[in-house]
Amino acid sequence: MSGVSVKAIELPRDSEAFIRAWWPIYDGDEHWVPPLIGERKTFFNPAKNPYFKVADVQCFMAYKGNEAVGTIAATVDHYQQKTDPNVGLFGFFEFIEDAEVARALFEAACDWLRGRGMERAWGPFNFNSNHEFGLLVEGFDTDPCIANPHNHAYYVDLYEGLGMKKVTDWYAYWLDAGPVPPRIERIANRVLDRHPEITIEQANLKNFNAEVEKFWEIYNDAWEHNWGHIFLSKEEFLFAAQNLKSVLDERLVWWAYVDGKLAGASLTIPDYNQVAKKMNGKIFPFGWFHFLTGRRKIDQLRVFVLGVKKEFQRLGLGGPLYMRTWEECVKLNIRGAEASLVLESNRSMRGALEKLGATVYKTYRSYEFELNQGSEN
Repeated sequence: MSGVSVKAIELPRDSEAFIRAWWPIYDGDEHWVPPLIGERKTFFNPAKNPYFKVADVQCFMAYKGNEAVGTIAATVDHYQQKTDPNVGLFGFFEFIEDAEVARALFEAACDWLRGRGMERAWGPFNFNSNHEFGLLVEGFDTDPCIANPHNHAYYVDLYEGLGMKKVTDWYAYWLDAGPVPPRIERIANRVLDRHPEITIEQANLKNFNAEVEKFWEIYNDAWEHNWGHIFLSKEEFLFAAQNLKSVLDERLVWWAYVDGKLAGASLTIPDYNQVAKKMNGKIFPFGWFHFLTGRRKIDQLRVFVLGVKKEFQRLGLGGPLYMRTWEECVKLNIRGAEASLVLESNRSMRGALEKLGATVYKTYRSYEFELNQGSEN
């Protein structure tokens, strides 16, 4: 391919170059939120990120001359091989508007996956479904919410031009704030009246590690049968939680218990992307100023996790968890919230959100590629 070269890079040595390649790709995109470079460098450091203990990862960069024009990561997740044998993953797939660059990067990742016996590739996952995932296919006119990806609209055609096929969509719902809807109060109170064994309690983040372990227990149980779900080790979960610790608000973290047994959880996070956008990837010299002054002006949230263990899913615990969270949102004078990501086949969750007046405002897509077919022209 004339003019385009792809090089395998070494982590953590080349991580900063890999990360910084995204800035020129998104130059001029007013809705891109730059990641914090320091946080991303830690994420890409095999000595610090426990994910590298359970996965093989190879990152690649594309160049035109000496200019970096794209990135991709290929991953074989050892836990995933137990549930989805011979499926590899790709992610951090970023590129200028150039089909040749996209193809060169994707072929490098596919060749690496084939060399490890993989027969299919799923993506995009950064690195897997426990991190950011999905290609934005609708909803390019607003900023992404915290911990959700963003990409150029031209990615969609270039993905499909490479021969990728849709597996499933994921929806981000938007819900305007306001008083607790009477419907929610009725449903929640009915559940609590019928089941006096249910208690709803606010988290205590002073006991951070203990609270994180509760979420870990619920997470692997409640999402076990979702498409693409991969078991998350306790060490990985704690690593991810530590990265979110500075943005958590315990008023928005709730537990559900049944006869004293942990049954469900709700985690809603202030949308710190409203602050991160102004930091431009840096804490110093001015990033801290934007963080400290901007955090008080955040006016939207992301409903990040609402999960119930399988044995308790018939009790309707979502209603009381929603009600307690909504009551706190009213006190915080929030403009609205995103609930995401919701699998398109999750009819019960989608129906519950839509009855509250929530509407889909962004759609993300997961793709599959058959590695034995080669890229299509």
